[in-house]
Amino acid sequence: MTTIILFAPLIGSLVCGFGWRFLGEQAACWFATAMLGLAAFLSWIVFFTVDGPAQHVEIMRWIQSGTLDSAWSIRLDRLTAIMLVVINTVSALVHLYSVGYMAHDENFHEGESYRPRFFSYLSLFTFAMLTLVTADNLLQLFFGWEGVGLASYLLIGFYFRKPSANAAQVKAFVVNRVGDFAFLLGIFTLYFLVDSIRLDDIFAAVGELAQTEVSFAWSTFNAAELVAFLLFFGAMGKSAQLFLHTWLPDAMEGPTPVSALIHAATMVTAGVFLLCRMSPVFEVAPYAKNFIVYVGASTAFFAATVGLVQNDIKRVIAYSTCSQLGYMFVAAGAGVYGAAMFHLFTHAFFKAMLFLGAGSVIHATHHEQDMRNYGGLRTYIPYTYWAMVIGTLAITGVGIPLTYIGFAGFLSKDAIIETAWASGNGFAFWALVIAACFTAFYSWRLIFLTFFGQPRWGHASHAHDPHAFVPADGTGSAPLVGTEATPHGHDHHDDHHHVPHESPTVMLVPLGVLALGAVFAGMIWHNSFFGDHERMTAFFDMPHGEEHGSEARAGDAHSEGEAHAEAGATPEEAAAEDGQASEAAPEEATAAPTEESDVLVPGLGGAIAMNQASEAVLDAAHHSPALVKLSPFLAMLIGTALAYVMYIRRPDLPGRIAATNRPLYEFLLNKWYFDEIYDAVFVRPAAWLGSFLWRRGDGTVIDGTINGVAMGVIPTFTRLAGRFQSGYVFHYAFTMVVGIAILLTWFTITGGAE
Repeated sequence: MTTIILFAPLIGSLVCGFGWRFLGEQAACWFATAMLGLAAFLSWIVFFTVDGPAQHVEIMRWIQSGTLDSAWSIRLDRLTAIMLVVINTVSALVHLYSVGYMAHDENFHEGESYRPRFFSYLSLFTFAMLTLVTADNLLQLFFGWEGVGLASYLLIGFYFRKPSANAAQVKAFVVNRVGDFAFLLGIFTLYFLVDSIRLDDIFAAVGELAQTEVSFAWSTFNAAELVAFLLFFGAMGKSAQLFLHTWLPDAMEGPTPVSALIHAATMVTAGVFLLCRMSPVFEVAPYAKNFIVYVGASTAFFAATVGLVQNDIKRVIAYSTCSQLGYMFVAAGAGVYGAAMFHLFTHAFFKAMLFLGAGSVIHATHHEQDMRNYGGLRTYIPYTYWAMVIGTLAITGVGIPLTYIGFAGFLSKDAIIETAWASGNGFAFWALVIAACFTAFYSWRLIFLTFFGQPRWGHASHAHDPHAFVPADGTGSAPLVGTEATPHGHDHHDDHHHVPHESPTVMLVPLGVLALGAVFAGMIWHNSFFGDHERMTAFFDMPHGEEHGSEARAGDAHSEGEAHAEAGATPEEAAAEDGQASEAAPEEATAAPTEESDVLVPGLGGAIAMNQASEAVLDAAHHSPALVKLSPFLAMLIGTALAYVMYIRRPDLPGRIAATNRPLYEFLLNKWYFDEIYDAVFVRPAAWLGSFLWRRGDGTVIDGTINGVAMGVIPTFTRLAGRFQSGYVFHYAFTMVVGIAILLTWFTITGGAE
């Protein structure tokens, strides 16, 4: 069954990409969609039936040389099953949605066969992602890792006639190569240390890695810490974490279904999956885990601030994705991988629905993406409106406080915030709480600008003025100079005189299916992923209490968790001792070992691994104070109330606030100037160096040398040699005598010895 799941998208891609001339465009596109539907159906069967230790299904042997064994095998465990459901469900729905969305695309000429190519790329991406998550060794995982990079490159630049799309695909490709280089170094290091790239062999050697020192870059590091840092840097690129995040917003240049599939629910979560898959390694690298928490929290905060002022509907959701990925990394860095996977799982439903809903809005408004040119759309596209509202309720975390009743994001995001508090990292906790407030603000801002207020799509005169700023409420008050009203320079012409219309049924059905996940996924699987320790242990097939506690440590020192266990303390008592019931987080939970001998080795054998310190964080999160549990809900209320006041009750406020705080507004609008900084630090020097090497190196040195030799040196020697060719016998005899004299002199000096 898993083999069918893996290869069904590949078959669909090949048949659609090469066989459409025989089948016809419509039949080829529907065939690719049907293959994804089959894979999604079988994935749910696997999800509900997989149990026990990891299963290994060998497909074929590949490179085998000495200790290197890179056989292509499927590793099937709970982690794989979760990813199969996420990837294939979202991909199948995106394929179905694309049948309607890509039916007519004005970016292509009449008669161009772009649809089979688009569906083939989508299916190719799905196959590459499935290869990644089913990998049983690191080489296969890296093959899938690069495969999704290739498919992403093709899909981001699908509109190949748009210079902005071409620039975006190159940017995504180059930025990801930075992280991929670190990932490769991590793989090489693991093979050097473990003498294997098989996951089981690597996991079995984590205790030795924790005690090994390795030389790298003219210094010495702990092997586990070095590998963990390198793997994380690879994950940073793919999952758009801070400093390697700049490619993600620009990736919105592709068609909207691409954004939903690649940059919301699947590819960008590959980094989170990598951390969870390699959890045994990260569990013996406490400093790397602490670094991950800081980077994830910083990313969540940064992206949320930028999302506050974006006007392109897809870019708002793109920065939301970047922020939510930061949440997942915080959970993984804290060692509670179940919470990270829980948010990955729920996020796939509501974020894909938000992107597809945005695509429906764009479709309804004739490819307009600026929210300032929307307004009052809820009466024209009611199904899309309710889908977007459900997605917003899910991402902002609406639910009943202190219960397990709420939308998907209410349970998964709150679990991560509680984990951040339990980890003892105050910065992460407050960064995520503030990000939750900002998330509610920009999410409801999107809803209010798009679906409420007076229609602004009927008169777009301001859109033609590149120097006019229309406040995000669209009232047109007090223009501010210096901000473009239309981010992509779309030529509206008469578009705004068309009445918006609801999308076809084939586009609305996926929204309805995803809405079910956005509403119920959190409540159904909360205990399995995070809420109940015993059910989580069984769900991920982790070692049970006594078995896990008996795992040997690399030393004799006992952790605080062991001390509580030996004293017979209850979880409530342990939580009370490890951290007081206040907003001050328990510092002991993630304290880094003071000596190498204090490294905790996790229990092995499950889909994820947690050592005693991570178990303590999980337990403390379960017993976090009521105020900690209420904090994300209160933050959501504040953000929602501010959005309501600024865009419904007082629509003049956004423009006034932007005018009053112009430097801060420009700072956020320009995304903290990361692109400008990178352009000054990396792009321009690289361009100058390339130009210098071209003009001076290639032009002056190489071409100059060749031309000088060919046109100067050789003719000079030719003329000199020509003078000896006089035709007189006595000249030639004289040359012979001189030659004999030279030889005699040589033999006289050297004595004829060689």
